[in-house]
Amino acid sequence: MADVTSRAELSPEQDTPLQTGTPDGNALIIHPQTSPYNWLRRWRVTLVTAGFAVLLAPFTSIGSWLSPVESSINPANYALRTKRVLETTPLIDGHNNFPWLLRVELHNRIYDGKFDPNQRLLGYTDISRMRRGMTGDPSWIVRDTLEQIDVAKRFIAESPESGRIASMLGIEGGHQLGGSIAAVRQVYDLGVRYITTTHNCDNAWATSASTVAKGGADNGLSPLGAAYIREMNRLGMMIDLSHVSHQTMRDALSITQTPVIFSHSGAYSVTPHLRNVPDDVLRSIRRTRGIVMAVFVNRFLNMHDPSAVTIHDVVDHIWHLAEVASQEHVGIGSDFSGTPFTPSGLEDVSKYPDLMELLMAREATDDQIRLLAGDNLLRVWESIQRRAREIQAQGEKPVEEEYEGRKWHKGYKSSPYMYRETRERAARENWGYPDQFNVAVKAENDL
Repeated sequence: MADVTSRAELSPEQDTPLQTGTPDGNALIIHPQTSPYNWLRRWRVTLVTAGFAVLLAPFTSIGSWLSPVESSINPANYALRTKRVLETTPLIDGHNNFPWLLRVELHNRIYDGKFDPNQRLLGYTDISRMRRGMTGDPSWIVRDTLEQIDVAKRFIAESPESGRIASMLGIEGGHQLGGSIAAVRQVYDLGVRYITTTHNCDNAWATSASTVAKGGADNGLSPLGAAYIREMNRLGMMIDLSHVSHQTMRDALSITQTPVIFSHSGAYSVTPHLRNVPDDVLRSIRRTRGIVMAVFVNRFLNMHDPSAVTIHDVVDHIWHLAEVASQEHVGIGSDFSGTPFTPSGLEDVSKYPDLMELLMAREATDDQIRLLAGDNLLRVWESIQRRAREIQAQGEKPVEEEYEGRKWHKGYKSSPYMYRETRERAARENWGYPDQFNVAVKAENDL
């Protein structure tokens, strides 16, 4: 797909313009609303993780939040201001596990008449509440990977094209790919556009936060993990560092050639949970122009009294993330449908406008809410795609590294090998013969 004519915008952190254009033509988004990132409308369905991105301006100076709002709206009318912002900016939540529920509860069967996504469902997510929440782009998380990609795409295809809510696909945990970088390329071709590097366990690429929480060593990124980072950069796929250990965060940020994302994490300085992001990493996110998407999981927001968590705790985390990482590097990553409890005031996907209104009450401007609601993630995504095109233009080949200790199939003693040394080894180690040569033919009267 040809690039759309780009527009230049100046970052408050640099004097050089950032060009916005079309990422690869293999990602989906159909959105009835307008946005500075109009190329989003032209994408096809891709990722397996639902997310709504929302970014704020730097909180380092409260004065910077006081720029005038449109004169036609009372600045204190937060509901009307929020409605106007979300009518022109897609609200992108970086992490929603709804397709996992399709697997667990429906065994991926969505055509038997039982499932109607437009009806009011229990839990946090359904189409009607997403529309009330003015959701523009949920990121659906994959568990049993290929089947989840399949059911997510079928679910999307069942929706009428007119007014369809955009979706992107992401894989939560590299263990799903068996440590195979070749598998990364395959899921990219299927439309996945981000991978959460680890989930709640280590894998061949990296150490998880859960391992460290249980007293395990924080070994950070492995050598194969460094190769995974290179291939993700080359492909133009978003590297998600939610769930990884703090050393893995630092290791990945030290070598990546593109921005990274945290699809659903909080601020460690506000709540010292290992799933949250320390301030030194937030500063690296600012330097590398990535994004941290604020999570709604109670225990990440208040470790000591999760049952007391409210929407105001989420505001506090967003505020700190923006103070340290700056307004261009914060978003929303709820983890709806993946967590049993959410903050009071954020009971489901219809409540996003309430969060925006509270931020406005703290003197966030409409432009800052637009960044939080989606423009920041779109800028990160486009930057990753642009850098990938540059890497590919330089002729960089796909990564071929494999995990240490992998065992390969040996073949048979009589196979027609390409090289003499293989034939000699097969004979020396007596690799055997295919079972098909040992099958006795039954007599005709036995058949």
